Amino acid sequence: MRWYIGAALLLLAALVMQSGLLAYSMYVLLAVLIITRLLARSWINNLSATRAVTGPEGKSRPNNPSTLAEIGDKATVTVTIRNAGHLPVPWVLLEDLLPREALTQRPPRFEIKGKRLQIKTLGAGKEITLKYQLTARMRGYYQIGPLVMETGDLFGLHRRYCVDAEPHYLLVYPRTVPLEGYDLASRRPIGDVRLVHRLYEDPTRIAGIRPYEAGDPLNRVHWRATARTGQLHSKIYEPSTLAGATLVVDFHAAGYHRRGEPFRSDLAVTAAASLANAVYQMGQQVGLVTNGRDAAERVRLEGWKGDHRTRQAARQTASMVDQIERLQPVVVETRRGAEQLLRIRETLARIELTDGLTLAELVVETSNRMPRDATVVAVLPNVPVETALALGTLRRLGFAVTAILVMLDVEPFEKGFGRLRAEGITDIRNLRDETGLVALCQQQALRTGPPAPESDIPSLPSKGPPPDWTEQTPYEFEQLDLA
Repeated sequence: MRWYIGAALLLLAALVMQSGLLAYSMYVLLAVLIITRLLARSWINNLSATRAVTGPEGKSRPNNPSTLAEIGDKATVTVTIRNAGHLPVPWVLLEDLLPREALTQRPPRFEIKGKRLQIKTLGAGKEITLKYQLTARMRGYYQIGPLVMETGDLFGLHRRYCVDAEPHYLLVYPRTVPLEGYDLASRRPIGDVRLVHRLYEDPTRIAGIRPYEAGDPLNRVHWRATARTGQLHSKIYEPSTLAGATLVVDFHAAGYHRRGEPFRSDLAVTAAASLANAVYQMGQQVGLVTNGRDAAERVRLEGWKGDHRTRQAARQTASMVDQIERLQPVVVETRRGAEQLLRIRETLARIELTDGLTLAELVVETSNRMPRDATVVAVLPNVPVETALALGTLRRLGFAVTAILVMLDVEPFEKGFGRLRAEGITDIRNLRDETGLVALCQQQALRTGPPAPESDIPSLPSKGPPPDWTEQTPYEFEQLDLA
């Protein structure tokens, strides 16, 4: 606009001074400004782009703009740009947007092979392609695109920006680690749970006897009691069959220090995904409750296309929303089936750290939606007093609670261990790296395996020889009266 004002003022001065050469120059300058402006606008309006993402074979969803992948899989992105006008475009700068956080993080969440930022010349009615390959290195939900296009006149007087090519989304599942000692043969999940409703009974565990009722099978008759009393009596079995687990993953940002990120958060997700897979393999029900943020909710669904004056405005229009104000837990109801495991893995792939609900608030919000006949497995980065009280409340309500502490240092683990034991929670595991995840359930499920390293055993006050950590020897703690 300043060019037009300057040229108009000079033209007016030339007419006043009757300077023909200066007036002629201003006429030419105004004509160039107008023509180049019209050409730049015509070029950007005639450009259009389409996107195609080829993911791993058999992992693409029909009629859904997302691609499913495992860690290590490769996805090929192909963007086709077409000039529908009758004039060639002398230059166009193409940039396919990717999440900045995924690229700036060290190590990056995916590797790029090829160029997603290029300058091309596009003839009238011609097409060009922009092709590159992504290799997933970490789980997550990533937006691929849209495409930001920039063009202008050869003099650099006018530039126009456009956002096109509907974005695609790459969902990378978390890694699933097979757990030793948590297999089909053992039939022992994490923590023993007595069913509130006697759906199943264990014939190897006799809880008592009762008078015979019509319809009781002969193998249920207690013959010794019958012979002693002279009346038929039947056995009562304990309902000791476990009915799966509800995974409670704490993803509050306060528990994950930047020094350990993204290692600790991804380790917590890997542990939850591996446990869910193990429970599913046993044919048990499994569910998920977390206070993390769902990355899919941050996606902006409108406003991709448009003519923008600056590159910054075009990038802001095309970028994913950074923050949301939603304070609602992410819940996958506890159920059985292969589809249930798929939903949990997709949810774990999308969750992100948030400063919304704490774990204590999450438990208050969702405790009425957790089945009592399923073990509550809490994956925790730290154990403040409020978290210990919330899990202790669940235990007093009749839930069986198991705590998995994702902690790298011994001192925080000692504090968390003591607070949980003071609340009566005895099944506490420590997870420091992915190699320890393999045997995480072995000691509790099969009651076998070597003792844990000394660095993993908290220095608790005790007398005599060191306790056998694999047998979950109880320690004496000052119990808190929470009644």
